[in-house]
Amino acid sequence: MILAEVTFIPVDVGTSGSRYVKIALGIFKDEGISYYPNSMGTVLEDESMDRILDVIKKAESEIIRNGVKRLETAIKIDHRVDVENSVSRKLKSIGVGN
Repeated sequence: MILAEVTFIPVDVGTSGSRYVKIALGIFKDEGISYYPNSMGTVLEDESMDRILDVIKKAESEIIRNGVKRLETAIKIDHRVDVENSVSRKLKSIGVGN
């Protein structure tokens, strides 16, 4: 399983980007990818790196289509193959969640 944290930073829209985060979350939901929003970004979880990058690209395009003229996107990828790599496993290992 591949985990990726993505943060979209619309540079030219003022101090709040929540409208654009909601757009990205809608894309993730529509695409059926597992996603976990947090206060600083969103963690995506999937078996395919291509799929993760494709949904990030779709979210970027939709944010720009909604009026953002400059968008910075930060992506951090955790591709681990020696053990099950999932959000739930990682949270469990630090005593958070189920």
